[in-house]
Amino acid sequence: MAHPVTTVVEGFTFTEAPRWHDGRLWFSDFYTGRVMSVREDGSDSRVEAVVQQQPSGLGWLPDGRLLVVSMRDRRILRREPDGALVTHADLSRHATGHLNDMAVDAEGRAYVGNFGFDLMNGAPLEPAAVHRVDPDGTVSEVAAGLWFPNAINLTADGVVLVNETFGNRISAFDLTEDGRLTGQRVWAQFGPVPTERAVAGALGQLDAAPDGGSLDADVGLWVADAIGGRVIRVAEGGQITDEVRPGTNAYACALGGESGRTLFICTAPDFDEHARSAAREGRIVAVTVPTPAA
Repeated sequence: MAHPVTTVVEGFTFTEAPRWHDGRLWFSDFYTGRVMSVREDGSDSRVEAVVQQQPSGLGWLPDGRLLVVSMRDRRILRREPDGALVTHADLSRHATGHLNDMAVDAEGRAYVGNFGFDLMNGAPLEPAAVHRVDPDGTVSEVAAGLWFPNAINLTADGVVLVNETFGNRISAFDLTEDGRLTGQRVWAQFGPVPTERAVAGALGQLDAAPDGGSLDADVGLWVADAIGGRVIRVAEGGQITDEVRPGTNAYACALGGESGRTLFICTAPDFDEHARSAAREGRIVAVTVPTPAA
């Protein structure tokens, strides 16, 4: 379908982890260390938190307190009612790379992935785990052997979808009542798992690099394809039912807005931290889609 693209906000380093929450769009700006929120039209910009070690995934506890991933020191931070940021969980002894995106379930359990290797300094690919952080800060490994576990989405019927950016696929798990992930399976496969372990070689073997994602009410998953300059809507089994091309590379997306039909897309020319931290070319754009958010 044709989707006219409009700019919501611009002038950032690298926007990530967009979330629609309490009538506002929240997102992280990697290299200024800020968690921001704006209205649907981009107005009334607020700095919600400053995370010195690079913010990423966002979520909220049942009592409304914000959780935010602190990537470089591998912690999840919690914003207290007075605005103070405190350590919710320290994953430095668990994660094998920068922490990445995160989802929080209705019980307040946070599920978080990590890079698994030193992406920005050219280390070879290594598989990584997903960890669960309970409300009391206890850390448990709940899935392993994933190729760059990125966006995590929870369906209404208890399925957890994990985008594997370097795996050419989206994996699915069943979420048990006690927070375990079981029944691992492929939900969508875009191509074979790369055999190359150098990042450049692996990127060349990807048909799609599923980065950030957002579920709609028909259990379609909008996925930012980090190598394709597009956001695609994927159905279980891997069928691509829709595509948006924002005119540059796309790294994350979220459904929201007053109608639930606004797809917010985080864009930038590339994901190189040296180039992005030195520029202000990160934007969030928006398109209207037919099916509202889950």
